[in-house]
Amino acid sequence: MNVLLIGSGGREHALALALSRSPDLTRLFTAPGNPGIAGLAACVTLDVTDSAAVIAFCRNERIGFVVVGPEAPLVAGLVDDLEAAGIAAFGPSKAAAQLEGSKGFTKDLCARYSIPTAAYARFCDKDAALAYLERQGAPIVVKADGLAAGKGVTVAMTLAEARDAIEACFAGQFGAAGAEVVIEAYLDGEEASFFALSDGVNALPLASAQDHKRAFDGDQGPNTGGMGAYSPAPVMTEAMTKRVMAEIIRPTVAGMARDGHPFKGVLFAGLMITAKGPELIEYNVRFGDPETQVMMLRLQSDLLALLRASRDGRLAGLAAEWSDDAALTVVMAAKGYPGDYRKGSEICGLDAAARLPGVTLFHAGTKADGGRILSNGGRVINVTALGENVAEAQARAYAAVDAINWPDGFCRRDIGWRAVARGKA
Repeated sequence: MNVLLIGSGGREHALALALSRSPDLTRLFTAPGNPGIAGLAACVTLDVTDSAAVIAFCRNERIGFVVVGPEAPLVAGLVDDLEAAGIAAFGPSKAAAQLEGSKGFTKDLCARYSIPTAAYARFCDKDAALAYLERQGAPIVVKADGLAAGKGVTVAMTLAEARDAIEACFAGQFGAAGAEVVIEAYLDGEEASFFALSDGVNALPLASAQDHKRAFDGDQGPNTGGMGAYSPAPVMTEAMTKRVMAEIIRPTVAGMARDGHPFKGVLFAGLMITAKGPELIEYNVRFGDPETQVMMLRLQSDLLALLRASRDGRLAGLAAEWSDDAALTVVMAAKGYPGDYRKGSEICGLDAAARLPGVTLFHAGTKADGGRILSNGGRVINVTALGENVAEAQARAYAAVDAINWPDGFCRRDIGWRAVARGKA
């Protein structure tokens, strides 16, 4: 089977690696891909916002299955267009992708079906939002309703921070995504990322991870798209996983079907594990980045078979197999990220780093210039390692980081600290 993978980041590099191992794969294409993916797939120049162009490519190359990596084409309805053209695709419909496309949509679904989440209110008017904020006080969470590349959420510890966040949204910092604001109660606990596949009726648990959103060590600095992750997350015990499936994932799948938007694809639940149990922070409707990088190193099942089963309504009775090893990834980002940063600086030492035991490098924001690799984005290289536990994976990953020579880059030096600190690493 010929497969087309949509996307260009570290997530897609990890998905390409897993898809390339499938015995059912004939040829893998990626649009647009990146220099790392080029070793696994044919990278093609294709405007993925142009559904007609994607459909024409699929017909010309006899693509049997399309895997959509990023959220934007899902929210725009690419899967609907592909399926209408008779091309099988993995991912939710445009209507179901509202789970990520609109935080207010998800909060309303949770309220309707008693899915545990923080108390909230929705606002299209700045003055009303500011007045609500004054009544609620801080700490509090302010979110742009729409897609903001992981940067539209402010966990405000003071009223001043929350006011600034509201002002930024309505001033257009996040474009149309900030035209509506969701304000939520602050949840105290430990965050975790949990993934499950859905075929519209059934839900299959995958794996857990823990992301590190803040830019700097000690969980300081601005929120980012993610500076590193590890899997599995120790807080997601077997008992907690069962609760998440029973209280959050399965009610969501049932509720979406009942509302006429059956969900097929991957549910990425951002969770807060509180004293009361798991509560939903938000949903994403695609694999996480950088969580996918650690999950795909641990996955032992055939990813292509699982994704096809999700699309075809055949998840009942299936299970995913995982390595007992831990995986950890460190994101090397361009200095200045998540603010302004420079592109085009050379990254050296990648081959030496990749040769270290247990290490895999996933390219994200890179481009090739002859035999050189240059930075071409904010999050640039995902330095990923396997180990018998998080501490070993952490040591291997940072040894690889230290083998890379990139003066214009930076990374956090404490990825995995929660797992190590709890003594279960």
